[in-house]
Amino acid sequence: MSLSDQALPYVRAISPYLPGKPITELARELGIPVENIVKLASNENPLGMSPKAKKAVEAALTGVERYPDQFDLIAKLAARCAVTPNQVVLGNGSNDVLDMIARVFLAQGRSAVFAQHAFAVYPLATLSTGAELICVPAKDYGHDLDAMLAAIRPDTRVVWIANPNNPTGNFLPYPQVRAFLEKVPADVVVVLDEAYNEYLPAEMRVDTAAWVAEFPNLVICRTFSKIYGLAGLRVGYALASAAVADLMNRVRQPFNVNNLALAGALAALDDDAFLQASFELNQQGMAQIVAALNQLGLAFIPSYGNFVTFNAGDAAAVNQKLLQQGVIVRPIAGYGLPAWLRVTIGTEVENTRFIEALTAAISDPS
Repeated sequence: MSLSDQALPYVRAISPYLPGKPITELARELGIPVENIVKLASNENPLGMSPKAKKAVEAALTGVERYPDQFDLIAKLAARCAVTPNQVVLGNGSNDVLDMIARVFLAQGRSAVFAQHAFAVYPLATLSTGAELICVPAKDYGHDLDAMLAAIRPDTRVVWIANPNNPTGNFLPYPQVRAFLEKVPADVVVVLDEAYNEYLPAEMRVDTAAWVAEFPNLVICRTFSKIYGLAGLRVGYALASAAVADLMNRVRQPFNVNNLALAGALAALDDDAFLQASFELNQQGMAQIVAALNQLGLAFIPSYGNFVTFNAGDAAAVNQKLLQQGVIVRPIAGYGLPAWLRVTIGTEVENTRFIEALTAAISDPS
């Protein structure tokens, strides 16, 4: 019997996560100079990291021989979110936090509910524990909360919700989310993934952190990878009841967030000007790309994130033509959307490059 045969059957059945194609990979494959490639595939901030965060990371290089201390970042997040420090759990990116939740609450003989077309890490985290995955059909490419509520079984322990959703960009108005929470059994954990929350207009945002006191089964996940521009440093966090946070910390790997990430995130929280500039650039870029999609007659899903998903028809062929022109977007056939592509909002120059490449790709009869 091989070593693979010795592995747990539910682990062997998992399909690994496929990230957006790196710039260097495309350069190797097609011989395109790195500087001539535009990557709009992974929902990264086109402005990069904030100047304050960069300065802090550079300063932290002098202390990398020491193990990291999470105290300062946890304290600042707790103060900003009006929770106590023992309600904040840091992760090596929010993916790490999602995995902790699964490890605490899921196992063989238990189940988790998620929506069709939702973030790929939810099924990965669920299946890695041996739990059963209950996939609820999407409603208008997003979450059908009524159907998700009906799908909860006695053995269900987690419900995964992304708001806004990735990769479709749908947004659930917060009154609907709150009404859902009021109906979910108290022994079922509801994970509210707010990775793209900062891209919402101010009037649409709600202080969901305040809900944790009322709903002890609510866990809110957020990240520094998107609008804060720290994707490569890997830092995210959860807000939860003290009891749930304590359980998550029991399975959290020691020193899971490194010194550079801690310093960068701490400084990024103080750079309001960078955050506002990133928000405004995204609003402008979204309008630019949506206008082009309308002009090209391509259907798209209205998005509240820093990306937009559009129907490319023969998406595989269109994607290949984009790659040949040095433009990387995200195929999402793995999300059950084989005809669609997702494009990240970039700078005006990057968006223009994408629009020109897309126009050429769909005009090419070959």
